[in-house]
Amino acid sequence: MDGMSAVKYAELGAFLRSRRERIRPADVGLPAGPRRRVPGLRREEVAQLAGASVDYYNELERGAGSQPSEQMIAALARALRLSADERDYLYRLADRPVPVQGGAASHVHPGMLDLLGRMPSTPAQVITDLHVTLVQNPLAVALVGDQTGLRGPRASFVHRWFTEPDTRLLYPEADHEGQSRAFVADLRAAAARRDAKDPEAGSMIRTLLAVSPEFAALWADHDVAFRRDDRKRIVHPTIGLVEVNCLNLFSEDGRQRLLWFTPAVGTESAGLLELLGVVGTQEVVSSPRRTGGSSPTRSG
Repeated sequence: MDGMSAVKYAELGAFLRSRRERIRPADVGLPAGPRRRVPGLRREEVAQLAGASVDYYNELERGAGSQPSEQMIAALARALRLSADERDYLYRLADRPVPVQGGAASHVHPGMLDLLGRMPSTPAQVITDLHVTLVQNPLAVALVGDQTGLRGPRASFVHRWFTEPDTRLLYPEADHEGQSRAFVADLRAAAARRDAKDPEAGSMIRTLLAVSPEFAALWADHDVAFRRDDRKRIVHPTIGLVEVNCLNLFSEDGRQRLLWFTPAVGTESAGLLELLGVVGTQEVVSSPRRTGGSSPTRSG
């Protein structure tokens, strides 16, 4: 059974069902709707939230189907608003390694997911302290592109900023120097807050020092400053230049941030963001530079 025993398959199904039944639709931004005969979410609603097919999710709850991938486990944990301990338990039931905190499969705090769900009219996303995008709402995807599918070092926007030139197309060229300096100062602050032997931050810094002369020069300046709020100009392929305030809410341990974008006062950005809500993600999906491998995004 793809590395999983029948006992673990059965327990996995029972655990998913128990977590599904405790969640109210309103907890995940869904309407209650009429004629709900069972408590909690429907199976098709969990599948939708996790980006899985209904048939596949039904098989998981029945204790059958193929072994879920690490990405699917992370998606299910977010959809079901699991605690960190519950998320780790789900990984172990699926015979998958529990991911280290801070990576692309990091557990998103349920409180941050709840806040994200309450911001449907504002572009917002949750990132790690190393600028790995964990989850985005639809308006954030429409504004800066879908960045939740990247893995390895490339999952970090800071890594891509200094290694993939197309990433910088998101900002006007005149803003690149300031963005570079701010990213390096923020990375130094984040690395210092982590354990000195943290392998993820250390590996990222060593790689960037080796491959990016610009990063190495800025790192030598020893600037240190967390990015708490910024005024940014974002180049969108359809609606043009959007000037926004980017605000940050930090988790208690500093490992995650909820970012949201509001229109800058005195600009036309409020109308542009309203237009973005109408345009939705269709134009983004059709744009080659905002989908797939090296598409740019705003992550911090």
